[in-house]
Amino acid sequence: MSTPRLEVGQTAPDFTLPDADGTPTSLADLLGTHGRVLVYVYPAALTPGCTTETVDFETALHALQEAGIGVVGVSPDPPAKLTRFRDKHQITFPLLSDQDKTMLTEWGAFGEKKNYGKTVMGVIRSTFVVEHDGTLSLARYNVRAKGHVAMVAGLLGVELPEPEPVEG
Repeated sequence: MSTPRLEVGQTAPDFTLPDADGTPTSLADLLGTHGRVLVYVYPAALTPGCTTETVDFETALHALQEAGIGVVGVSPDPPAKLTRFRDKHQITFPLLSDQDKTMLTEWGAFGEKKNYGKTVMGVIRSTFVVEHDGTLSLARYNVRAKGHVAMVAGLLGVELPEPEPVEG
């Protein structure tokens, strides 16, 4: 049984989910604020891959917002865990909780996936861009956390700042 996937040109299913503070946030609200919204789905806050991806989106946030693109992350984590994640890594964009996985399932981001060669049910790391009219201009599934933000920015024509040099 495969999970149905959203495709470019389709209307993105609306959702209303609590953010890290428990405040209901809908796709329509986000589109009203930003015009275009990048929705990324990640399996679990406070894990290495999800932290890498989320911190990379935070680093790219200004450049994305300058291009008229808001960012929101969605996971099945409860709001309290999202609060710890947000505060630990100084995340300034909304992190939304879909504990019953309704939105994740509607968006094709929860279902069968391969994990170490076995087929399991779980969150499928995915990224979408929703245009101001609610249609999808990007729908990517099974993305890798590392380097993903730079790849998406390139697809969107957004130039990211050079990484800060690490002093040793």
